[in-house]
Amino acid sequence: MDKDYKTVRCAARAEMIEKKSRFIATVRPVTAEEEALALIAEMKKEFSDASHNVYAYVVRENNIARFSDDGEPGGTAGMPVMEVIKQENLTDVAVVVTRYFGGTLLGAGGLVRAYSKTAKLGIDAAHIATMTYGTELEITVSYDLYGKLQYLLEQEGIKAEQIDFGENVAMYTFVPEDKKESLQKNITESTNGKAEFSELGTEYRLIDN
Repeated sequence: MDKDYKTVRCAARAEMIEKKSRFIATVRPVTAEEEALALIAEMKKEFSDASHNVYAYVVRENNIARFSDDGEPGGTAGMPVMEVIKQENLTDVAVVVTRYFGGTLLGAGGLVRAYSKTAKLGIDAAHIATMTYGTELEITVSYDLYGKLQYLLEQEGIKAEQIDFGENVAMYTFVPEDKKESLQKNITESTNGKAEFSELGTEYRLIDN
């Protein structure tokens, strides 16, 4: 399993009208199946008078992926929503698409298009982002090397989150796992081994795509 993965940044909602039927997508980031099920239950309660509450969710923990047509013809609702999630390569996300029937039948193709489009609108509103695995790093240098360290970090696209000016300069930053080794090597070589590194821990950070 790759350490970095794509998900959505926040909960969001979007809707559209298709031949008088109202479609509402509710999207939420989740980290466990229980959270996805809680969203589905919440939407069924909020939209208890709707014709259908179709859903699809993918959870990274235990590689869970489930969907439901909720009474729509098989393959015309839940699967299209799931396909949008897969096309965007998302995980840890739940999508519920609510439909209020407007009196005009859409046909199988029309339903697939409507559910797909609504799910995509909802996901776009929730903002796709990448969860990046990396290390919180403290880098300490003397004052005369401070400018060089700033330059090296900028070249790698890494921001200093905090800078402490004491006897020396300590810069605190988050370094993605795939950049850590090369960054430390470059800094060590450029400072003739005078930079000191302290790893403060590893974690995931959400980075907008």
